Formats: sequence, structure tokens, C-alpha cells
Amino acid sequence: MTPAEQSKTALALCQMAPVIPVLVIEDLAHAVPLAQALVAGGLPVLEVTLRTDCALDAIRAMAQVEGAVLGAGTVLTPDQMSEARAAGARFAVAPGATSALIDAARLNEMPLLPGAQTCSEVMHLLEQGYTVQKFFPAEAIGGANALKSIAGPLPQVTFCPTGGISAARAPEYLALSNVACVGGSWVAPKDAMAAGDWGAITALAQAAAQLAR
Repeated sequence: MTPAEQSKTALALCQMAPVIPVLVIEDLAHAVPLAQALVAGGLPVLEVTLRTDCALDAIRAMAQVEGAVLGAGTVLTPDQMSEARAAGARFAVAPGATSALIDAARLNEMPLLPGAQTCSEVMHLLEQGYTVQKFFPAEAIGGANALKSIAGPLPQVTFCPTGGISAARAPEYLALSNVACVGGSWVAPKDAMAAGDWGAITALAQAAAQLAR
């Protein structure tokens, strides 16, 4: 799968809903009901970050939920990409990009959403064939205004900004011509997960799914 093909798939995933939940799962028991709650709310594309010991098992379990499209986030190494694919992930997200990771995406036939911050990084990834990229950490590096500025010289690149984006800030990003969707953790608050309040998470997902693009 070439980078251009990966970006085509990534764009189709980004267009399924305005928000991709970015999930840090610390209790495997939360995985399935969390996926069910988010899908029920209209957010089918889910990014489980590989920051916890149970992340791969969570992906494996959540991939069985009807309507859920699972991805692995914070993918840093080729081994993690291979493991995520074996667990049922259908795409990978990275905070940046390395040659080894790009090669692994090709070899694993895994759509990669690589991260970029600067115009030079965006241009380097575009040179590789990645027309859809992650903008991270969005709020810390200028937010929607920065992305609006990047659209001037680089209108051919589409972004999924993540990092510090809230429900209140999301519409600013979604209004931009070079943003396909945003990544956010606000739809799955830790306290709601700890309490097993899946109804609250479904309500947050419904509100997020209705955001205009």
C-alpha cells in the first residue's frame, strides 16, 4: 500500500464522522462497552493509543463491536504497527513520522496517519505521498490559526488535528478547508469510564457527531 493509497483510505475514515475519539484505556473491562457507546452515538472510527499495557487487547476486543473501525494511536515503531495490525487495527496514527515507520506501513499494508507540526515536516510527508496528515499537538502549536495559515501555501494537504482540542474548540478547526475531522478525548472522560456511565459517553458522542464541517 503506497502512501498515496494510505492517505486515500485515511481520508475516507476521517470523513465518516467529524470527531475521532482518542482513547486511553487502562481497564480492559471498559473496552467493549466504550466502543459500543461511541458507535451508538455516531462515532464509528476509534483510535486506541498504545500507551497502556492493555491497549492491544482493547483493540482486539473493540474490533469485534459491530460498526466500530479500530485504529492504533501513538504508534512509534514498526513492531507496534505489526502488533496493532495483528490485533485488528485498520489504521495507525503517529505523533510524527520516521523512515522506519513509513516503511512498516507499506509492508504491513496499514494506512498511516503521520504527524507533522511544521511546514517542512508537512512538505516532507507530502513528498513521500502523504496528502492526509495529523497535526499534533494542535492547541500547543498555534491551533486553528496555524492550520489556516498552512492552507495558504499547502492547500493540497488535509489534516486531522489532535492534541488539546475540546468540544468548544472543535468547530474552529472543522470550519477550515484543510481539516477533515478532529481527534479528541473529551468524548470519553475518565470519570465517566470509571463510573461505567456509558449513557453519558453516548450523549457526548452524539453531540460530537452533529458538529458541522
